[in-house]
Amino acid sequence: MIRRPPRLNAFEFAVLAGLRAAQLQRGCFPRVAPSDKVAVTAQQEVAEGKVVRAPSTPSEPIAEPGHVQVV
Repeated sequence: MIRRPPRLNAFEFAVLAGLRAAQLQRGCFPRVAPSDKVAVTAQQEVAEGKVVRAPSTPSEPIAEPGHVQVV
């Protein structure tokens, strides 16, 4: 079971992991050790902070180098 990080609410975690799973299905390289299931890999990436959402306003900071932004 993947634990949701406290900085994300449950809805944001689910949406972000779903979008990342779609990217992985299309052939993007995983940022963590891949699991048998794409959804689990995506959840692990979000939980570890390897994937962040794209900023919704210009004043929000962008992702750090080595992180993926999901739009």
